[in-house]
Amino acid sequence: MILQDTEHRDTALVSALVAVWERSVRATHTFLTDDEINRIKQYVPQAIAEVPELIVMRPDGDSSDQTPLAFMGVADGRLEMLFVNPDHREHGVGKQLLEHGIAHHNVSELTVNEQNPQAIEFYQHMGFVTYRRTEQDEEGGPYPLLYMRLHQ
Repeated sequence: MILQDTEHRDTALVSALVAVWERSVRATHTFLTDDEINRIKQYVPQAIAEVPELIVMRPDGDSSDQTPLAFMGVADGRLEMLFVNPDHREHGVGKQLLEHGIAHHNVSELTVNEQNPQAIEFYQHMGFVTYRRTEQDEEGGPYPLLYMRLHQ
């Protein structure tokens, strides 16, 4: 697999990453309704385009299919997004991305939905600990958030 820090974000790449986002969210964010996913999806292209550091994981160079497998976005050492195509979960893709983020992009903080126990378990396994909890998400929705830091 190839990790690629991506400066150029053309329409085709953003569209491919939105597809990864949607498949990932539908597989892991079971607390969201279809309407909520579709509402949030409207903002995803802008978030992908504007995140300061975007890292995309693709199959190895020998594969003719270079469709992204996963991606993450980082801003000022904070993991803003990490999404893995469900077909590639449980294969170390998220771990490889996050390890790259920690080593090369100084990732030390993140926020995760409390209703996403698989993500919480993954981040804890990767050394993150919760330091704060909110009852609502940043938009005021009924989705508690956990704020996590990398334990030193």
